[in-house]
Amino acid sequence: MALKFQCRQKLRSLLGACLALGAWCAGTPAATASTLDIVRERGYVQCGVTTGFAGFSAPDAQGRWQGLDIDFCRAVAAAVLGDAERIRPVPLSSQQRFTALQSGEIDVLARNTTVTLTRETATGALYIGIIFYDGQGFLTHKEDGVRKAEDLDGATICMQTGTSNENTLADWARAKGIRYRPVVIEQFGEVVKAFAAGRCDVFSTDASGLASIRASRMQDPDAYVLLPEQISREPLGPFVRQGDDAWFNVVKWTFQAMLNAEDLGLGQANVQAHLDNPDPNVQRFLGKIPGLGRSLGLSDDWAYQIVRQVGNYGESFERNLGKGSPLGIERGLNALWRDGGLMYPLPMR
Repeated sequence: MALKFQCRQKLRSLLGACLALGAWCAGTPAATASTLDIVRERGYVQCGVTTGFAGFSAPDAQGRWQGLDIDFCRAVAAAVLGDAERIRPVPLSSQQRFTALQSGEIDVLARNTTVTLTRETATGALYIGIIFYDGQGFLTHKEDGVRKAEDLDGATICMQTGTSNENTLADWARAKGIRYRPVVIEQFGEVVKAFAAGRCDVFSTDASGLASIRASRMQDPDAYVLLPEQISREPLGPFVRQGDDAWFNVVKWTFQAMLNAEDLGLGQANVQAHLDNPDPNVQRFLGKIPGLGRSLGLSDDWAYQIVRQVGNYGESFERNLGKGSPLGIERGLNALWRDGGLMYPLPMR
């Protein structure tokens, strides 16, 4: 009898512990509703972006946000809500971005963010893919006559705090035996002003950002030189919160849909005409053969809506960053695999 009583007591204790654990888990972010459900109920996607970075995320003269990252956010809205315009850009500084993601202020962070080990392990964030392959570079005043990075010994270099640029530059300079004086400023716009005003000899950040600054923020772009060297690998990718697999899958495959569309030759101008294309790969992509949408919790025409409303990756790149844009950036590593780049779309089947 004593043994049975002890067993019942242990069972009650174990049950109580389980109930307490369940109550605790119910209050954690992992046990809350999926971001996919929240976005559907809210009716728009909250997208963390830069405070103004031409080519990636910046408002135009009419106040409409444009750029590669903005196109990606619109693609997510097209896939989930069927309407690419149902986004709300949330401008964030480098210091604010991961806090905003963790707190739920934004649903996806698409803000020129380098994917690193510590950012995935220490911030509770998870990258969905590389949307742009970049590297840290240098922008100089043409009148200074600097033509290569090794000539920067003794230079004053402007950077934004809270980025990976500070450590990358310090490591590179130490390895090369180059001395420099850092000018580190919190707000990106203030860094640009400081460089333009001559407070520093050099501006160092991702090369794409320097091209953007030179084309859109300098009064005389020809008065500045973007040095040819890049001193780091800076793979830029959107992030979502860890522990929300349904939303991670949707955001990840939104980007893959943009890559696959380019690989299949599907763009805004011709996607409608391909609805009757007999190619099974095209039929699956456009939802004529059902199944891909169901596996993501989306309608079967989700990828079709992305291409119809936003376009494929190549189209987005060219209008925002490519030769036809003010930035004039070559595709380079950001070309499809078949064209010598690193963009290799995952099979959608």
